[in-house]
Amino acid sequence: MFGGGDNRRMSTDNEQLHSNSRALVVSVPSANNSAGQSSPVPGDGMQNGMDQQAESIVNKSKKLQDDLQELGHKIKHHEDNVNFLKSQKNKLDTSILDFQVAIGKHHTASSSKEENDDSAYLESKEETIQHILKYKKSAAALLCKMTSEAQASDHFLIKDVVGIVATLGKVDDANLSRLLSKYLGLETMLAVVCKSYEGFKSLESYSRDGSIDKGLGIHAFAASVGTPLDGPFTAICLEKLRPYDGELVAGDPQRRLNLIKPRLTNGETPPGFVGYAVNMILIDNDNLYSLSASGHSLRETLLYKLFSHLQVYKSREDMLNAEPLIPDGAISLDGGLIRGPGVCSLGHNQEDVDVRFSCISKKLNLSVSYYEIENQLKETKWKKDRASEDLEREQQLLDHVRFRYETKKREFVRFLAESSSFATQRANVIP
Repeated sequence: MFGGGDNRRMSTDNEQLHSNSRALVVSVPSANNSAGQSSPVPGDGMQNGMDQQAESIVNKSKKLQDDLQELGHKIKHHEDNVNFLKSQKNKLDTSILDFQVAIGKHHTASSSKEENDDSAYLESKEETIQHILKYKKSAAALLCKMTSEAQASDHFLIKDVVGIVATLGKVDDANLSRLLSKYLGLETMLAVVCKSYEGFKSLESYSRDGSIDKGLGIHAFAASVGTPLDGPFTAICLEKLRPYDGELVAGDPQRRLNLIKPRLTNGETPPGFVGYAVNMILIDNDNLYSLSASGHSLRETLLYKLFSHLQVYKSREDMLNAEPLIPDGAISLDGGLIRGPGVCSLGHNQEDVDVRFSCISKKLNLSVSYYEIENQLKETKWKKDRASEDLEREQQLLDHVRFRYETKKREFVRFLAESSSFATQRANVIP
């Protein structure tokens, strides 16, 4: 980039080029001086031709100088833009760091509070398991019962089982737990989650005629405890899920997905947007990192499969106003539900699902200000990305104009050299 020294050099170059070009200015006889006069000297035709060539040289010299001056102004314009965008990007970097520090403090305070609320969380998780056990003839209830036995960890059936969907996440708000559980439905909340396809296949085997072999898998265990399975059940294999392939939120202990927020035409997020459901589920440390064979976490596989880009809004009105920006469904904290483009849940509220995600406590564990800071952080990162794109574009424009300037300057210097030989030749011809 041109600094102050480069600008002075460019100014000096222009002055030198302008000074040299003055040597090319020659006197061109006017038409009045030559009109009506005969040419007694045989070289008059040559002189007229040289006069025309001299005039052409002067015009071209002025054109080249004007072009150089215009390119110099463009260089200055793009340099100012680059400097401004660099300053703006640095300020945004500082703001991002401040927001990350603030979020870290919230997590520290939250962790301290969680230690005090451990009993509340354990009670809530136990409540979830008790609700699962009510469905005593379900695969989920049988597996919960199996894991409670003393030798459970040695049982081949559960070695590969991560858990039941309802037990694999927790939230810090009872209303959010109710809404997300209702969105997924009872069958999904009771789904069995396995790490590998081998573990998935071990749950159930089949006879040659395609019927279920009740002497193997979970059906054998059900028969051994005198509680045969009643009806179908859902099983999910993490190894077979298509994982989230984007970036994670940098520095986030919960390793949330760095999803792009919906944007209005003015670049702002729609009013009432709270976040993405997939990022509002809290995961135990054991499940935060690699669980699948591909090295992805529970959030990147199971939760992303269940919720994808499901958006959460404060109110039904906010959600409906943002409907054009909702490609994969949304819920509102007052009970609204959009399943997808053109598909809305209307009428009276359906019966709630009693198997829900556990709650850390009956009230928000992370304050509202935490989510505000998190949204501000995402907003600032978005602005930084836009500033970086603008900076890259301006730098390319600056480099291009500089190249044109240097090319034009070489053309002018070459032109001066060629023109000086003409000036010498003309001086020898004209006495």
